Amino acid sequence: MQQAAAGPRTLTVYRQQESLGAAQDLDFALELLQRVKTGAQGPMLRLYRPEPTVAFGQRDTHLPGFDAAAQACRELGFEPLVRKAGGRAAAYHQGTLVIDQLEPDADAIAGAKGRFSFFGELLAQALRDAGVAAGVGEIPGEYCPGEFSVHGTDAADPAHRIKLIGTAQRVVSGGWLFSSVIIVQDSAPIRAVLEASYAALGLEWDPATAGAADDLVPGIDVQRVEDAVLAAYGRYASLNDGDFGTLLA
Repeated sequence: MQQAAAGPRTLTVYRQQESLGAAQDLDFALELLQRVKTGAQGPMLRLYRPEPTVAFGQRDTHLPGFDAAAQACRELGFEPLVRKAGGRAAAYHQGTLVIDQLEPDADAIAGAKGRFSFFGELLAQALRDAGVAAGVGEIPGEYCPGEFSVHGTDAADPAHRIKLIGTAQRVVSGGWLFSSVIIVQDSAPIRAVLEASYAALGLEWDPATAGAADDLVPGIDVQRVEDAVLAAYGRYASLNDGDFGTLLA
């Protein structure tokens, strides 16, 4: 695909040490996209560990149980938000790693599906490098189902697969944002809030598909996964370290 075949590229890596707040973290990604598409900011990766959040899709808001689902999230300590991208409700917290990749592109729409495939495999390889048996593809009954979800397989029970990474994309004239959420640690609160949310929304799914990398590889942590992700991106582009504080100035 074009993303892999293009000439030398550089991404500046910004590690966000503290959340700006659940809503602010999502909004800031869209602000950065506007900067990147106009050339005010260069291509980048932004990495952070989010506050407990359930990001609902636009379709969820039209279901009669949406208000009850949002209240269930708050009662379980998760902030309910509505993202601009499609899909269904997805949950994350500080045991997860969010990666926002932003690049300028004169023909951003043309490569949209190819990016899902290419970066889905890049992230699956990163998980494999970190010791997780990972692959790309929707698994039956998964929450927020997607053709290019990244799942992990239980070595003790190969029939048991869990969703580990969800990806979403925002494409505008002149650039794109590719956002990935990797569930690394502490899956129980995520499973609980998804069960409550999906029950209120009246949506069918299989709670056994919700989990974290450390359910499959005990002891794996966010730092280990972050290191593997950056190594994988290092085969895609040259990486430079940036100071996240400069983005806020």
